[in-house]
Amino acid sequence: MQPASEHGAAVAMRPALYRVIEVGRETADAVTLVLQPAADGIASALPGEFNMLWASGVGEVPVSCSALSGMGLLVHTIRDVGRVTHALCSLTGGGVIGVRGPFGRGWDVGSARGKDVVIIAGGLGLAPLRPVVHAILGRRTDFGVVSLVVGARSAAELLFRAELDSWWHERRIAVRTIVDRPSSGWAGSVGIVTNELRRVTFDPGNSVAMVCGPEIMMRVVATRLTERGLPPTRTLLSLERNMQCGAGVCGHCQLGGAFVCVDGPVMTWDVVAPLLAVPEL
Repeated sequence: MQPASEHGAAVAMRPALYRVIEVGRETADAVTLVLQPAADGIASALPGEFNMLWASGVGEVPVSCSALSGMGLLVHTIRDVGRVTHALCSLTGGGVIGVRGPFGRGWDVGSARGKDVVIIAGGLGLAPLRPVVHAILGRRTDFGVVSLVVGARSAAELLFRAELDSWWHERRIAVRTIVDRPSSGWAGSVGIVTNELRRVTFDPGNSVAMVCGPEIMMRVVATRLTERGLPPTRTLLSLERNMQCGAGVCGHCQLGGAFVCVDGPVMTWDVVAPLLAVPEL
């Protein structure tokens, strides 16, 4: 993906007002907002790119798109973990927020055509990867074996549960779910994501992996994929840092010599591995 032009970057920095037209409760602390532009909207995002969402009088946070709409709508799945996200998660239909974007480098789905695809998500990490699944299902014959591994702390914290069930029943991709803690009625796997990853079959010479979740989980998953022969250049991870400007200016998201808001959030493991090996970087 090419960096945005100066004109494109300037347009992305210009905020637009959006109105909440739908609120979907995903888990006890996560909601999906569907947003409609109040006037002129922002440019369409690509899978893995993010927008800056602004709650009036509270602040602004980066949130990846959890679905892409061709009708000018924005879809964001947000976890209630701080003042700004709490304000966003508390919105009801008709509420208005500001949006800037899209920003960053996303998942290069096009480069995965003709290859096996391994998608690994932990917790809220399924949200940025959901557009990848949608894109692959829209052109399923363009890809080889596609496997999706989803982990969560409990069954109640699995995102998009109905959609996961639908993908599993359709059998167009291989869906595996695993939880840290079993609960009443859960008949699936229990343990960590890497346990389930061992059961995934792929051709390391002709595969691409896309990983999003807690940083420690991504490090372990990427290491295991490398051990299985997948080149680090074909393992893509989506990083999370304190992104505030979206243009690589403020420096809050600097990681070594990179700025996650412009050089990421999606980066390859060969680039990320030495950076994540440095404590507190």
